[in-house]
Amino acid sequence: MRAVDVVAAALERIERADPELCAFLEVWREEALARAGEVDGLLDRRTAGPALPLAGVPIAVKGRNGLRAAGPLLAAGCVALGATSVPGPGTPWQTWGLGARGRTVNPWRADRTPGGSSAGAAVAVAVGLVPLATGGDGAGSVRIPAAWCGVTGLKTTGGRLPSADRTGLAVPGVLARTASDAAAWWQVVSGEPTATCPPLPVTAVWSPDLGFAEPDPEPVALARSAAERLVAAGVVRLVRPRVPLRLRDPGPAWLALRGRGSPSGLDPAGPGSPSGSRLDLAGAHLVRAENNQRLARLFGGAELLLTPTAPTAPHGHDGPGNRYSTSLTWAFNLSGHPALSLPAGYGADGCPAGLQLVARHGREALLLAVAREAEARMGS
Repeated sequence: MRAVDVVAAALERIERADPELCAFLEVWREEALARAGEVDGLLDRRTAGPALPLAGVPIAVKGRNGLRAAGPLLAAGCVALGATSVPGPGTPWQTWGLGARGRTVNPWRADRTPGGSSAGAAVAVAVGLVPLATGGDGAGSVRIPAAWCGVTGLKTTGGRLPSADRTGLAVPGVLARTASDAAAWWQVVSGEPTATCPPLPVTAVWSPDLGFAEPDPEPVALARSAAERLVAAGVVRLVRPRVPLRLRDPGPAWLALRGRGSPSGLDPAGPGSPSGSRLDLAGAHLVRAENNQRLARLFGGAELLLTPTAPTAPHGHDGPGNRYSTSLTWAFNLSGHPALSLPAGYGADGCPAGLQLVARHGREALLLAVAREAEARMGS
């Protein structure tokens, strides 16, 4: 099938489904069809020259400025169809007011949020409008919507890819229907060759709460069940750390490094810091250093850390109340470790949950290889 046909079909899907979902802020129909025609022309004429490993693959980019970070994908032959929705100014958890038709809804339950801030990206991927969408993750902004929409979401190692965020907390990421699609994104943006599968099973440590969070029982049970399925499939082997993992709550440090502002668009809640205390920059760096030491000790004895992705099920569009949806994710923005959310099943409300996999710095390929094995062996 030619790129023009693939792109036209994706645009038709968006036209049919997006009035209810509001996953897109803008759809670039004419530009996308023109670009697809260019890709077809390049393929018709090419006997030598640059490879187009993702020729004609339709993608969505996060927000109206998302094209700035999509250069490697476009060079690989992808066709950007539009900009996905993100929370509007003054609405830290609501993806509302920036689109032409209203709030972005969770495709599993319209009265629930898809998570943020990569909200529209997760929705567009979850319902098959595009196979992958770019995202950005400052405190869980890729992993939380991935978990709550039932797709794969990867946050990269801090500093490994270019980012406009001056604090270094926000890094590029991707949302994809499959781990293989996420791996294709990673290969293009990183330049790494396709990773071979590591020897299985991979050693992993399970933590329901990272030593400080208070997640609800259901997402913990769903994530634990997913971890046990990985064990049964021979993908991971759970090991006990010599010292139990007990991180310091990263919330106050994150807020201090971010400039004491609200983590807008990242699905937190409530005024002030999650622990009720404030830190200066020196205190924030101390928390970061202590957590880094504890994580280094853990990764000295295991390849992976497994946790629930989010501490609750998706909340309503009026916000999460006094709960920080980022409580299990922003520790790894502070530490810089790469992390991936893998679908972990469905709660009693019918909405998906996620299992978070965390690896040593620079080990994105390991996360993706484990996720691909999980899909292949478990049919997820």
